[in-house]
Parts: sequence; structure tokens; C-alpha cells
Amino acid sequence: IATALVAVGSIFSLLGAVGILRMPDLYMRIQAAAKSSTLGVSCIVLAMMVHFGSAGITTRAVLVIGFLFLTAPVAAHMIGRAAYSSGVSLWEHSVVDELKQQDVELAQTRREARGE
Repeated sequence: IATALVAVGSIFSLLGAVGILRMPDLYMRIQAAAKSSTLGVSCIVLAMMVHFGSAGITTRAVLVIGFLFLTAPVAAHMIGRAAYSSGVSLWEHSVVDELKQQDVELAQTRREARGE
């Protein structure tokens, strides 16, 4: 079981590296890196937990996995928002820019609140 988990974790990590190389813009690369690294490291930590099997290591492994699942998506989101705020452009074939639509709606709501 531990060997299978390490293999699955390695495959996720490899796919994340390929995604970082193949994706056309920063936002897609962030998504590929965050998802694959979270799943890859989690599988490898689970393999460690299965291999050693002690209560102390199991507790630490569960805490590490929980920490990864809480922090990796938040960090990726914040990096993406910072990049968008800094003006990093979307891929030229992107169809929808939801943040731009939200910014326009927010500005319109603020103007209406001021009475303009």
C-alpha cells in the first residue's frame, strides 16, 4: 500500500511539473501547481504513515495533510489575486474575466452609493 501511495504521489507531482511547463499563463500554472502538489505530497505523507504505522507519526501525518489542504489553495488564490492586481495578463484565448466583471460591478455600486 505504501509503495502504491508513493507511486501515485510521484505521478501527481510529475503531472504538476508538466502542467507548469505546458499551461499558457500564470493563473493556469498556479492551479496546476497547487492541486498537484497538494495531492502528491498528501499521498507521499500517507505512504509514510502506512509504512511506519506508529501513533505519533500518524498524528503528525494527519496534521501535515490538514495543513496542506488548508494553506495551499489559499496561497494559490492570494498569489493569483496579487498577480491580477499587478496587471499580469490573462491568456489571449481566455473567454471570461470574472474579476474584471466584479470590479466593474463594485465600482458601479460605489458610484450609486455616492449618488453619482
